[in-house]
Amino acid sequence: MRILIVEDEALLALELEFEIEAAGHEVVAQAPSYKAAIDFIDREKPDFAFVDIHLLDGPRGVDVGYYLSERSVPYVFVSGNIRRIPEDFAGAIGAIEKPYTMNGLQNALSYIDDLLKGASTATPPPSLLLPPPATVSKGG
Repeated sequence: MRILIVEDEALLALELEFEIEAAGHEVVAQAPSYKAAIDFIDREKPDFAFVDIHLLDGPRGVDVGYYLSERSVPYVFVSGNIRRIPEDFAGAIGAIEKPYTMNGLQNALSYIDDLLKGASTATPPPSLLLPPPATVSKGG
């Protein structure tokens, strides 16, 4: 998958990039702000995104999420502030709460990859918080 990371903390973004690439995926961009994320999404649609809620320009990650969802780009939130996710999860597949373990992140990424490939029988790992069943979306 070609993955966008929307994260304002550079060290966390690099760590996430390392784990994504170790799992065999490509990180196509890191965006620390709403504007940078939107500019990239408009320029080159990623296959998937990891989105933090609080960015350089404030708590705009939910707005990025709705933008991704409107463009049918699946994503998950990765945040230490899960309470800020709206009830509908802004169209996200789920959320990974910070701090996360590398094993938990890898399990969540594997599940997401299987899910996006159509393997609906996969069991979600405990590290991935899922939205209520009525709000589950594959990005649209």
